[in-house]
Amino acid sequence: MPVSDAMLMRLIGERQPEALQELYRRHAPNLLALGKRILNTIEDAEEVLQEVFLRVWQEHLRYDSERSSVSTWLVLIMRSRAIDRLRNRRVIDRVHGAAYQEGGERYTSPEGAVNVLDQQREGRVRSELLGLPAEQRQALEMAFFEGLTQSEISERTGIPLGTVKTRTLLAMKKLRKNLRQEVRELL
Repeated sequence: MPVSDAMLMRLIGERQPEALQELYRRHAPNLLALGKRILNTIEDAEEVLQEVFLRVWQEHLRYDSERSSVSTWLVLIMRSRAIDRLRNRRVIDRVHGAAYQEGGERYTSPEGAVNVLDQQREGRVRSELLGLPAEQRQALEMAFFEGLTQSEISERTGIPLGTVKTRTLLAMKKLRKNLRQEVRELL
């Protein structure tokens, strides 16, 4: 009797690599076709497909059988990752094109453009962090730069856990809103 996709997800949760192999065997052809349709290159689609199954292995607990089937979940991950890759490619092309127009064609490379873009993004995130209220910024910095859990932040600061969670959530929402607006402007 064949094992269901849902059962394969449970086995992946038990860290059984054969289950991931079977899930890959069943769904990779359709996911690869979707990725190629979005990205227009098989190489990019293959890389994104690898990212999808790496995510399945690492984040299997995010799958919720109440919300979707395994195949739908995989398609959503593939689509999201492929679109992210496509957007990044467009931004890199735009940065590279601008450098070329300025006469920098002898000095630019795709890696250089990516480095510049990463530095700009990092600067933008830092700027947005500085714009947050001090208590929200502290919660995020402790979580992301020091690697502390919300419980550890609560213990270290003496602030109630619920307050730490609220501050973190509010800060993330503000950052997401402000940084999404910037992404829309770039695209």
